[in-house]
Amino acid sequence: MIPCAASPPPADSRGSRVALIFALTAERLSIWYEHGQWPTEAQGATLAADWLARTRRSLPLAERRHLSDLSDQLARQIAGTLSREAGLYTTHEMMEALDPNYESELAQSLMAECQRLLDADPGPGQA
Repeated sequence: MIPCAASPPPADSRGSRVALIFALTAERLSIWYEHGQWPTEAQGATLAADWLARTRRSLPLAERRHLSDLSDQLARQIAGTLSREAGLYTTHEMMEALDPNYESELAQSLMAECQRLLDADPGPGQA
């Protein structure tokens, strides 16, 4: 008998929510550095839904919007404090770190920042 692959944690688990903030932040920075514009709230919520759908998970729209807003705050903070070159490097590291086999101290520190943001503002229904 072939063992079944472990199912991913529920989308509303803390780890999944932190990972979603991280992924959305990476996407937002990528769009910013490639096109010079920030995704709208609706685009962020759609990016969240797409990311969740890849693992057959979902979250209510209010929760996706909240996590999207947290990622927007972090992305703008990163872009506002780094030179363009450093921002491009950071974005690259974050995009690479979306692969669970890729290890990066920078990405780990940004993941910790995503955890801090979520802990400070857990969002609707998560108190």
